[in-house]
Parts: sequence; C-alpha cells; structure tokens
Amino acid sequence: MNTPEARFRKSSYSTQSQNCVEVADLPGAQAVRDSQNPDHGHLTFPAAEMAAFLDAVKTDRL
Repeated sequence: MNTPEARFRKSSYSTQSQNCVEVADLPGAQAVRDSQNPDHGHLTFPAAEMAAFLDAVKTDRL
C-alpha cells in the first residue's frame, strides 16, 4: 500500500529508550515503522488485525 499521506507519530506503546515505533492511521488500516529508520519503509495492517494484536498484548496473550 502506498502511503504518501500517512502522518506518523510515536506509538504510545514505545518506551523512552531506543525502542521506538511510529504508527500512522490510514483508512481501514494502520502503518507501523521504526522511528530510527523511517526511510526503510513500513508495514501496513488492516485495522481489525491491529486491534486484535493490541488486545492480545494488553491481556498478556502474547
């Protein structure tokens, strides 16, 4: 998915250390990239899959 309109922000799940992830909300999806290497591209996930992933993390199922 080409995402020239994506506005990335630091994820609230990132730590203050070097483990930073940036996310961007897209229509029906979210994009994720490494904040230290933003030019290396990103991964795009359907919104439902991202919600299921975050729920699994929050409830210690991952």
